[in-house]
Amino acid sequence: MISCEQPTWESAMAAGQRALQKGDYLEAEHIFAAAVKKAESQYGLLDRHVAVALSSEAQAFTAQGKYVEAEPAYLQALKIYQDAHGENHVDVAATLNNLGVLHRMHGQYADAEPLLMRALAVKERLHGPDHPDVALTLHNLGLVYVSQGVPEKAEPLYRRALAIREKALGETHRDVEKSLGELIGVLQKLHRDADAAPLETRLSAIKQRRS
Repeated sequence: MISCEQPTWESAMAAGQRALQKGDYLEAEHIFAAAVKKAESQYGLLDRHVAVALSSEAQAFTAQGKYVEAEPAYLQALKIYQDAHGENHVDVAATLNNLGVLHRMHGQYADAEPLLMRALAVKERLHGPDHPDVALTLHNLGLVYVSQGVPEKAEPLYRRALAIREKALGETHRDVEKSLGELIGVLQKLHRDADAAPLETRLSAIKQRRS
């Protein structure tokens, strides 16, 4: 077990990330909570260091299925970022995206959709329409629609995410593989097996090249 007592905010954050990567989610939660307090004491309640630690704490909560605990941590981080930067900032977009994912995982699809649409709009303004970060939020929004039982709304999002990832990351990247898999699943739900078949062939070829 990693001690929650770390000499600096930086060392606490690094220790928390190590615990998170190892799957020691409760330990990560405790370390990030200590990092929040350290940041508040050292930098002030509205400093970016506090928001970063809160977001990491929310990730640890989410990994444990503690969705109710994760939401206020993300919301507090979001307010800090918005007060400092306004709406059009990468940290605002990332936090909106994470909040949307959180609500989707909690089954709160009506809450997830507008958050992800806001995140998408900010990312498009900041990065343009063809950035991998845009593809990530398109993917997450598509998952909401699939979960709501409207895969036809997810299809154009998945197709756009796939095109962005192919162009930006290359046709054999793992994110391309993920987008192909999601698009295939949607087409199958829509009983369009003929459209899914060539994508399945592509996906199989990518997996074979990697193995």
